[in-house]
Amino acid sequence: MSSAVGSATNRGVTRAVATSFTLIRTTVFYFSLAVWTVFWAMLMILFIYPFRFKLRHRIFVKTWAIVSIYLCRLICGVQWKVNGRENIPDTPCVVISNHQSTWETLFLQTLLTPQTQVIKQELLKIPFFGWAFKKIKPIAINRKDARQALQQVRDQGKAALEHNVWVLIFPEGTRTPPGEPGKFSRGGAGLAKAAAVDILPIAHNAGVFWPNSSWIKRPGTIQVEIGPAIKTESLSVAEVNDTARDWITRALQTMQ
Repeated sequence: MSSAVGSATNRGVTRAVATSFTLIRTTVFYFSLAVWTVFWAMLMILFIYPFRFKLRHRIFVKTWAIVSIYLCRLICGVQWKVNGRENIPDTPCVVISNHQSTWETLFLQTLLTPQTQVIKQELLKIPFFGWAFKKIKPIAINRKDARQALQQVRDQGKAALEHNVWVLIFPEGTRTPPGEPGKFSRGGAGLAKAAAVDILPIAHNAGVFWPNSSWIKRPGTIQVEIGPAIKTESLSVAEVNDTARDWITRALQTMQ
């Protein structure tokens, strides 16, 4: 009996130590990320003007995102593995991904460049980060006005694609827990049809290690799956949307 009690106590102590260590690592990461973001945002605000949009993304946004995810990898042990890079088309198109955390918003900036992203307007109000983000012309929508938001995504997204810029869309509209994705809005599918381009579906389980429900980061390896491009010319908007969601759902099921 005493041996069993002792073992249980030791396991409890081990878990407590591991939790404390994870908490410390997460705190150090957030502090490092905040310092890095403020520093880089100030550089962007001061020196971004001479650069064209494509160089702005490659030099400023991609660099910021690369350093940010590697800080998380170095400090918190959050690594990643990408499958399907060969499916990335040579010509920019609409990218549709499930949304579980902040991690994928950073990582996908490093994967596809130059890129614009559909975001909620509120993000542009965040000090330093939002001020700098505004300089790279994201598609900032008001989610309370769905009709205007869809039109804005279609107009600004089509203009970006015509200039060979990738357009990243999280059709769930908000972060969802790991598992099956939430309901997809048709904005991404509608844009792809209007611009006569393909859709590149991407699935990941970042929320397992960078959970939306907790600020603590858990060490492990995020799986990222890049699917074959979805041809849109012979499909309706609804069919394109369902095809993308179905592929992402199947990919997520293999990550359980």
